[in-house]
Amino acid sequence: MSKIITIDPVTRIEGHSKITIHLDEQGEVEEALFHVTQLRGFEKFAEGRPFHEMPSLMARICGICPVSHLVASAKACDMLMSVRIPPTAVKLRRIINLAQIAQSHALSFFYLSSPDLLLGMDSDPVKRNIVGVARENPELARSGVQLRALGQEIIEILGGKKIHPGWVVPGGVSHALTAENRDHILKKLPEAIEIAERTIVWFSSQLQKFTEEIAVFANFPGLFMSLVGNNGELETYDGRLRLADDQGKVVADIPAEEYKSIVDEAINPHSYLKSPYYKPQGYPAGLYRVGPLARLHLAQTCGTPKADLAMTEFKKLDHKSAFHYHLARLIEILYAFEMIEQLLRDSEILDSHVRAHAAANAHEGFGISEAPRGTLMHHYKIDDNGLIIYADLVIATGHNSLAMNKGITQAAKHYIKNHKLTEGILNRIEAVIRTFDPCLSCSTHAVGQMALDIQLIDAGGTVLDRVVR
Repeated sequence: MSKIITIDPVTRIEGHSKITIHLDEQGEVEEALFHVTQLRGFEKFAEGRPFHEMPSLMARICGICPVSHLVASAKACDMLMSVRIPPTAVKLRRIINLAQIAQSHALSFFYLSSPDLLLGMDSDPVKRNIVGVARENPELARSGVQLRALGQEIIEILGGKKIHPGWVVPGGVSHALTAENRDHILKKLPEAIEIAERTIVWFSSQLQKFTEEIAVFANFPGLFMSLVGNNGELETYDGRLRLADDQGKVVADIPAEEYKSIVDEAINPHSYLKSPYYKPQGYPAGLYRVGPLARLHLAQTCGTPKADLAMTEFKKLDHKSAFHYHLARLIEILYAFEMIEQLLRDSEILDSHVRAHAAANAHEGFGISEAPRGTLMHHYKIDDNGLIIYADLVIATGHNSLAMNKGITQAAKHYIKNHKLTEGILNRIEAVIRTFDPCLSCSTHAVGQMALDIQLIDAGGTVLDRVVR
């Protein structure tokens, strides 16, 4: 008889999900599936709304990375208005998006994954949490709190509040940066940069403890996708869309707004999470990965001195393993704060011209940027009155859907042997998902019928009737 092992819920991630591990008649792992069990239909909610409301509305998709949706949505609205936004507004948008990336990465690494990395995959689950980390290594826990707090503070200073700011608007940003706020942020950056450097050194020294996990945590050949700058540098706001294999061979390099020419989406019956894939290779062979691992794999340089130094060592690692998402996040935290400092020292950063005003001048707009978890795509169509008639959101976590399923299958096949199952084995399979840092509230916009199973049960437990859709 076949058997299913269920991990429900998957812990220390954002959102609700479970994992089912399917065993064959011999008790060997056949496959593992990652089920995203929540549905949120923002693509449909948006229909009928004025396009200029979209950035603020889209920011409500997520409380972890609202700025990412705010930026991508505003860029789509820029295209609808056919405007070129002021250069200072571009720089300010870059800053708030970098702050978003830094604070989200700090949450993922220190709060969600460091319990495994510091205390061990087999440690007592009662202690395997951020409180346990604080007891074992108070400096590491404080580092995570400090880095996340600064990222959130920068968002609040620029956007007016830490969660769901409305500062990024169609045509630019709503108001300019003051000298006082610029100087306040600049004073805090050196300490954050030092903390990020120190944590990279510490974590790099721990990698030899995880050679087995590195070998089986979604470690397989495949494609990677991200934005890249015009000179091949790390890019989080603009640039071209590039796909390359794990050896660095480029298979696609296109203007970002042409993403639909190479990316399509499939719907799986086991999850509300859509599964994008690379069209030329078809589904599911066209699996690819996005996020910090992909960005550092595809970029030739970060463009900041300390992050470039760390990137040199990162390039020596086997990028096929999802375990290295952890180190990539730390390097991007370092990069984010270094780049924020560079942008704040720009001579035009206090310019008061930060918004272009216009009505709708086109019926279709695309907005693509890099969220903490990977490439984020917003695509809108409007009618003659400027009302949304179509919205398609291709979310970063969705891009990684196929890779996450293949990754947990690989880990489950490696660890589950001879009908033996331990808490540490189940935690490792969950930990594969945590390497991708999925944000499930953002990503569940599946199109099609919602699964429905209604049972009418009497007081004795007998099923009287059942309707399944």
